[in-house]
Parts: sequence; structure tokens; C-alpha cells
Amino acid sequence: MSPENLHFSANQAIELLRLRVGEFVDQHLLPLESESDNFDQYENIDQNLLNKKRQLAREAGIWAPQVSTQRGGMGLSFTDQAILYEEANRSIFGPVTFHCAAPDDGNMRVLEKVGSEQQKNRWLEPIIKGEVQSAFAMTEPAPGGGSDPSMIQTTATLRGKEWVVEGRKWFITGAANAAHFILVARTNPDPQEKRRALTAFLFHKDQPGWEIVRRIGIMGPEEHGGHCELKFDGLRIPDENRLMEVGDGLKLTQIRLGPARLTHCMRWLGLSKRCMEIANDYVSQREGFGMRLSDRESVQLKLGQLAHSIQIGRLLVMHAAWKLDQGDFAKKEISMAKLHVADTLHQAADTAIQLCGARGYSKDTILEWIYRYARQARLVDGASEVHQMVLSAMYQDQGNNFWSWS
Repeated sequence: MSPENLHFSANQAIELLRLRVGEFVDQHLLPLESESDNFDQYENIDQNLLNKKRQLAREAGIWAPQVSTQRGGMGLSFTDQAILYEEANRSIFGPVTFHCAAPDDGNMRVLEKVGSEQQKNRWLEPIIKGEVQSAFAMTEPAPGGGSDPSMIQTTATLRGKEWVVEGRKWFITGAANAAHFILVARTNPDPQEKRRALTAFLFHKDQPGWEIVRRIGIMGPEEHGGHCELKFDGLRIPDENRLMEVGDGLKLTQIRLGPARLTHCMRWLGLSKRCMEIANDYVSQREGFGMRLSDRESVQLKLGQLAHSIQIGRLLVMHAAWKLDQGDFAKKEISMAKLHVADTLHQAADTAIQLCGARGYSKDTILEWIYRYARQARLVDGASEVHQMVLSAMYQDQGNNFWSWS
């Protein structure tokens, strides 16, 4: 990384795009958050209303920023995505409206990267168009795989030209509404084999041999389709619906999950900024004991610390995004961003609620929604402790080269 590459300005095109996204959020999405009728029973935007807003987003040319222009997306680089995703998630309804919310976001990205042309036409195109939702089925109940995919127990056994799947998955985001699934299963029974033990497959919700056991209730508001436990009892998948080569399942998860972790961070920064925005508006108007809250040093310290944390997160995310754009896996940089931004989101929601008092704790603002949502940030796509272990292992291996800019 040479000095001439170190710059933090957006080009004119992406700055104009950011302004368009911000205007769309202000005009079409923020007003929806204050009316309970705009939410479904799981505290996300009502599906019929979402469909209308998505159509507006398409007409505005703000749709599927991670997908190539050839396939109907915006074809943005990771650094440009960082700017757009952050702006989009000033509203809790932003990412899903612009089609850059998990899990579709990561699934579209990996399918376009590794799928065959036939697989892209059949499985990817309907997701891009918003005709179907998708899910990524990897995580399992103990003793199966979670943060460590090498522990995956669900098996896929080749019989003729079909793979027969047996096992369980759980906390599969969006599964209740998904039509297209990416499944990671064990195809090599050797317990000593870790690197080439897994394979990824595609299946449709209408195929027999599997079921949703339950939709798992969670602490926070849910994505459309919730978080489900799945049971596989003889699901048959044609070999043509295998993704990549046999044994490439771990490689596929790495291709998918690295950028997915970073896009989570991009979105979380938008929510963090929204929390600060709500808090600042309140303390700038609210008076107590003869002065505005914003004039009190204790309040200024809280807002200053939060602004500081958000900006550190933005720099970490942009550095990781830049590395991805150079073709690097950016494993170290993504883990650093994930750790910091997950903590920052919780800090932002907690600080904003504290400064807004009872109003922040109530449903008069969306702060309590964000607060409950924020707790998952330190768990999803690798718990914070896992990323700390990753960074420690990399430092032990690299020593002071850990800090290299190269």
C-alpha cells in the first residue's frame, strides 16, 4: 500500500449517489418508522409496503449495488458500497429496500462469483430481481458447526447423479420466506479431513426431503423469514446444483462470509450514525435545570466519544473495503472492523437511549428497536471472541509484520 493510495475522498459520481440515497431515505423511508401499521408482526417493514418502496428504488436506479451492471445491479466496488450501505442504513428499512440486506446480499455476491452460467440464470437472477428470497444454511446445533465450519455434521452422500442430504441446521436467517437455498454439507466422512470435507449445494424450498422445524424467537426484531431450524431427511439434490467442486465448501464459505461481515459493518455504521442523530436532536432542544442538555459537559463527552468511535469504525471499514478491491481477502482488516463496529453499534444505541431518557426507552423513537437488534452484532458471522482469536493467531504468526501496510 503506497502513500499515493492513501486518500479518503469519494469521487463525484459516488458522492452524488450518496446524496440520492440520502434523499430517498429521508423522503420515503424515515417517515414510515413512526407508524406501527407499517411494520409486520416481526417488527420489520410490511411486505406489501416494502414491495412498493422497492419499485421506487428500482425506478431511482438504486438497486442491488453489489451485483454487476450486466445482471441488473449497480456494479459498485467495495469502497463505493461502504459509502452507499452506510447512507442506506440511516433507516432501519434502508438495506432491504435497496436490496443490500443480509442474507440476499451475501448470497447474490457469492453466486455471481462462483456459480456456473446455468446456475446464475436459474438461481441468481430471481434473487436479483427480488422475485424470491434466499438463505444460507450452514450453522448447526451442537455438536455441529457454528463459528467453526469444520465441525459441520450434516451430510450429503452421492447416489448416482444425486446427493442425499441428512442432518439439521439452525438460526438460518430468512429461511421461512426463502425459495432458494445455499446449503453447506459434509461430503467427506473422514473426521481428520478439514480443508476438503465440505461441499456447497443449491436447492429449492419445494423440493421434498426437508422441513422447517420451527421459527426461533429472538430478542430483537427479525429479518423477513426469521431465524429457523431446519431438518433434512433425504433431500435429493442433482449434482448439477452443486456449487464449485466437491470439497470446495469451506472455500465457498470463506468467499461469502468475509465480504458479508464487512457489509454488516457498513450497515451498522449507518445505524450508529442514526442513533447519534436522534440523540443530538433531542439534547439540542431538551432543557433541564436552566440549560440545554447539549450544553452540559457530561452530554458533550458522551457524544464526542461516540463520534470518535464511529469515525474509527468508518476508517477500519474503508481500509478493509479497499483491500478487498485490490483482490486481497482482507481477513485481518475485516476481523478488526467487525470487532470494533459491533461494539460501536451497541455503544451508539445505549448512549442515545441514555441521553433521550424515557423517550429513548419507549417506542416513540426507533432507538429501542436498534438496541435490541444491536446485541446480535457481536454474535453473527463469528462471535467477537472468534475474531479476537483470529487476530491473535495472525500476530503470533507475523510478529511486527502484522502492522505492515503491504
